[in-house]
Amino acid sequence: MAKYSRIEVALAMEDTGMVPLFYHPDVELGKKVLKACYEGGSRLMEFTARGDFAFESFLELSKYALQELPGMIMGVGSITDAAAASMFIQMGANFVVTPSLREDIAITCNRKKILYLPGCGSLTEINRAEELGCEIVKLFPGSVYAPGFVKAIKGPQPWTKVMPTGGVDINEENLREWFKAGVTCVGIGSKLISKEILESGDFDSLRERVKISLATITKIRNA
Repeated sequence: MAKYSRIEVALAMEDTGMVPLFYHPDVELGKKVLKACYEGGSRLMEFTARGDFAFESFLELSKYALQELPGMIMGVGSITDAAAASMFIQMGANFVVTPSLREDIAITCNRKKILYLPGCGSLTEINRAEELGCEIVKLFPGSVYAPGFVKAIKGPQPWTKVMPTGGVDINEENLREWFKAGVTCVGIGSKLISKEILESGDFDSLRERVKISLATITKIRNA
């Protein structure tokens, strides 16, 4: 079961401003990625469970985080049905992220007080997600909607909390556009944990990327 309450997870997302996204079938490589992100200052990781037997990898990484990385909050992404959500929650997922809004998953997560971030692409979907108890919604794909969409939403609905995923880069200009538009946090995958880093095993570089990205977000917020 989850170690952290959904309020604790939501506050961690707001506090750090960034959720790294990662998937790889190699558990040992996954542990190195987790450790590098942790040492870089991240306390969140969304494991995008896309491959065959992904649940086995997540289970091992979840145990590793609990035993070796105090304060690291593991969640799961790319979930498409309530049964899968329930299974990953039993394996320790502290939050669940989906590509689209699924009411069955919202019910499953609410039942166990797990933070649920549904992928939304319209104000109607966002409103429905909030009615279902979602504290933060995932704007997906972020590359399609851009920061202007968030700014437009925040006008009539300043209470809405958004995490764009897809189309978010780690350069300061891109991050500034998103945060000035009003996002609560950003989800970043391959732009942060790149294919090149995974192939080369340059985890020192990953640690620095995470550290610099978090510092950039803090700088933007404090400007």
